Amino acid sequence: MQSISMTSPDDWHLHLRDGAILSAVLPHTVNQFRRAVVMPNLPRPVTSIADALCYRERIIQRIQPGREFQPLMTLYLTDATTPELVKEASKTDCIIGFKLYPAGATTNSSSGVSDPDRIYYLYEALEKLDVPLLIHAEVTDPQIDIFDREKAFISRHLAEIVRNFPKLRIVLEHATTEDAVQFVEDCSPRVAATLTPQHLLYNRNILFSGGIRPHHYCLPVLKRERHRKALLRAATSGNPKFFLGTDSAPHSISQKESACGCAGCFTAHAALELYAEAFERVGAIEYLEGFASFYGPDFYRLPRNTDRVTLQQKNWTIPESYPLGNESIVPLGAGQQLRWTFSGRES
Repeated sequence: MQSISMTSPDDWHLHLRDGAILSAVLPHTVNQFRRAVVMPNLPRPVTSIADALCYRERIIQRIQPGREFQPLMTLYLTDATTPELVKEASKTDCIIGFKLYPAGATTNSSSGVSDPDRIYYLYEALEKLDVPLLIHAEVTDPQIDIFDREKAFISRHLAEIVRNFPKLRIVLEHATTEDAVQFVEDCSPRVAATLTPQHLLYNRNILFSGGIRPHHYCLPVLKRERHRKALLRAATSGNPKFFLGTDSAPHSISQKESACGCAGCFTAHAALELYAEAFERVGAIEYLEGFASFYGPDFYRLPRNTDRVTLQQKNWTIPESYPLGNESIVPLGAGQQLRWTFSGRES
């Protein structure tokens, strides 16, 4: 197969940041995707509808002329979020869901939910109004090994949330373990998961290959090989519960290569190429279109895109970095050769 023609995809989990970083990274996403679910964990979290609308406008102002792209906004759950806000958000077309960050779980999550078991009144409101709940599914208990925090969240919190709110649509964001795959597979169609390119391509060994590799550090952290294989099996299974969410999370090189480096992998520069690489390695490239273009919009009850994009089999090397003002961003796979090239939208 020398080329792939597929329905235009969407990114169902994306960090665009703000300011200079937003301006630097947005063109990469707009180049490949028609829509993206934009995460709300800015330094000042997006907790209100006004915040979301203002952030959306800042994104739209930076879209290149002539490009079609729709940012789908999310609101950041806190202990102070009210059912009234959920109701108001449910009537706002550009807001697609609420994001649950356990406080302290990842970048800019200090304002997150202190105890997921204490906001059942919000899950009830979300379920009643059919508003999706997007979850960073990790506990923050320091007694729990970092490699086990997703599994612990599922057993401590998520299983009960699903049992108590069977009609609530839930996305287990950036699933990283065999346990998460099994859990989602066993649930109703109202529970789904996004999968990232880094978790499909790498296991945790890459973090320590020849030294500390900060540009492969993300949260949830990369796991053992058996978990990577389980994720790849799910992604290429044709199961509509699993769909594309890059979790592209850019940081400047100084923020990554520091005494306390930030978590996040920048993948928007070559998102489709990285996924194609993962799918091709297991002889499942024919399943890429469903994963990238169909299952996400179906879950969110949005129309599938009608235009198409093309990937060509043409070797190229990922740049060592991309500019960010006076600094730079190091992409995932910097210096690595890929077999697939995004060649644009079909006329």
